[in-house]
Amino acid sequence: MDKRGRKVGIKSLLEKITPQDNEQIGGAQKQILYNVIGFISASDFADNGALISNLGYLLAEKNFNTCIVDFKVFYPTLYNYLDLEHNERGKGLLSVLRDDKADIREHINTTKYKQLYLLSPSPYDLIEEYVDFKFEYIERVIEELKEIFDIVLVDIPNNPPLEFCLASMKQVHRGFITVSERIESIVNATKLLEFANSVGITTAKFTNMIYVNTLNTNYDYGALKETELKLVAQLPLVQGVIEEYFKGNIYMKHSSIINKQYVAGIHNLMQIILG
Repeated sequence: MDKRGRKVGIKSLLEKITPQDNEQIGGAQKQILYNVIGFISASDFADNGALISNLGYLLAEKNFNTCIVDFKVFYPTLYNYLDLEHNERGKGLLSVLRDDKADIREHINTTKYKQLYLLSPSPYDLIEEYVDFKFEYIERVIEELKEIFDIVLVDIPNNPPLEFCLASMKQVHRGFITVSERIESIVNATKLLEFANSVGITTAKFTNMIYVNTLNTNYDYGALKETELKLVAQLPLVQGVIEEYFKGNIYMKHSSIINKQYVAGIHNLMQIILG
């Protein structure tokens, strides 16, 4: 159950979709050539939660059935951003990974936002429960979600020895690296891509960089010119984003005062995803 008493899971909802609705959903999905989108942070102070939840809300508002996947299995946070109760230990993502016969729809959380869903681990799962999953486990989950939803947004942990990191980087159609205005950001991003490439993971889809929580400092963005990375959005540190998070609200939905630069950045990302 979520904080408002709604039943967790979308199976009954999807079973009520009419054939006409199915055609519309399929049509939307076909318009998006690359519908599995990954986000991985490469520096401190670059939490993806606010970015992904606001972007997911905006895509859902555009009538795309959108599922957010939290693969930060050791420290999941996205259920807080979407105002959901955490899963019980062993429920949610872990159940799906353990049983390839499980109906994934039964383990997805509905949110209070129309057409926006979450697949998440429990914060009370034990760390050792996730260390033995191989690439094919993660790939199977992503493939199943890709067939159900118009858009899948994946929060990828920056932990290359963990299969959830590299398998996600391999499986997503388009990737974004998020960083903050820190000196080591570009070096960290470059090292991450070099390592992924060294083990056979193509990194061409991870050339887009997003700066989050920017502070209007004299940060040297010119250093990006020495890399193959492309700056596609800058999201300022906005007090309202934090305030709405503590209320369990989406900033772009609930805040009475919206930062124009933040909105422009999120809309720019949405346009890139929708092509």
